[in-house]
Amino acid sequence: MNHRERALAALHHEVPDRVPVDLGSTRNSGILQAPYDALVAYLGLRAAAPDPVVGVPQAGAGGHGIGKVLGLATPDEAVLRRLDVDFRGVFLGKADVSAEAPLPDAPDGSAMHRDEFGVVRRCPPGGHYFDLARSPLGGEITVADIARYPWPNPTDPGLIRGLRERVLRLRETTDCAVVLHLTDIFVHTTQYLRGFETWYMDLVLAPDLIGALMDAVLEIRLEVARRALQAVGDLVDVVSTADDVADQRGPQMSLATYRKLIKPRHARYLRQVREMTDAVVLYHSCGSVVDLLPDFVDMGIQALNPVQVTARGMDPVALKAAWGRHLVFWGGIDTMRVMPQGTPDDVRAAVQARIREMNARGGYVVAAVHNIQPDVPPQNIVAMIDTVTGTG
Repeated sequence: MNHRERALAALHHEVPDRVPVDLGSTRNSGILQAPYDALVAYLGLRAAAPDPVVGVPQAGAGGHGIGKVLGLATPDEAVLRRLDVDFRGVFLGKADVSAEAPLPDAPDGSAMHRDEFGVVRRCPPGGHYFDLARSPLGGEITVADIARYPWPNPTDPGLIRGLRERVLRLRETTDCAVVLHLTDIFVHTTQYLRGFETWYMDLVLAPDLIGALMDAVLEIRLEVARRALQAVGDLVDVVSTADDVADQRGPQMSLATYRKLIKPRHARYLRQVREMTDAVVLYHSCGSVVDLLPDFVDMGIQALNPVQVTARGMDPVALKAAWGRHLVFWGGIDTMRVMPQGTPDDVRAAVQARIREMNARGGYVVAAVHNIQPDVPPQNIVAMIDTVTGTG
């Protein structure tokens, strides 16, 4: 099998010649810049110049500046080929006109950044991430304030400029499965706009207000997704999107609240995706999502990332037994303990166990649980992938 054939077999619950591997095809299965640089050096490679067609360096490894916020690297094709990775990701571009911009450093030396929604973040000296610093719609607001807010333009041509050309280039130059990574849907963005504490209180005290804010963001996301899928929905193999709705213990809100406020809006977004492409729908949520899996399947989600096996109820054997006919599991290699703290032998043992537990009848993609962090040594990254591919 070539890489795409292998990936498609797994994604359609058929048994491939080996389990497919992902690194960097989504903003939730990538690698931060520091461990990526260490990996390149460990492999004895040199970073290549970005491909002028495929690369989108101005947008970072995830479009909309999210690569900058998360500190993500854009893996070079040489590295992906050396590791025999089966997927290639394409990302939305940077808007021509946007509120996103670097801001002057804070007095303590923290780097400051404003995203396209006006959310301000800071990265402290020596830090790896831009954390929330100011929520522009925090505090006392009304639905009228939401209506008047200077929202990003979802029809900005920069978002999809060259998108089809990039996918066609990947089709021509690789035999890999292509993943279109779209943005988060609305949960994350509304949390950033309101501030986390206020957002959680709104769920109970002001559901109409937070619903109006969710709808404002959702309309933008729907239009961006519609235009992207019009451009490449016929060419891509996977469409990836995300919204964290759980933490280590379980759903972030009651199931009743999830089904009242979140699920109908997610369902609308996912319905549009499925109507516009035959690609597999990959959805990312960290944490213990086991109680939400019936809802995920009901909405047409076909693949789940990151399979956070250290969270409550996320036992790989139980997940596969209960949901393996309905969901592809994408991830599952623990980044809390095994990847940063284990030896290469520990990593190999974990990968082998995960394959035994989750690869029956296909339906499994090996990847780290979320993005590979700076405390993960390169030999462990190679051990994770080499255990599957034998090429590290």
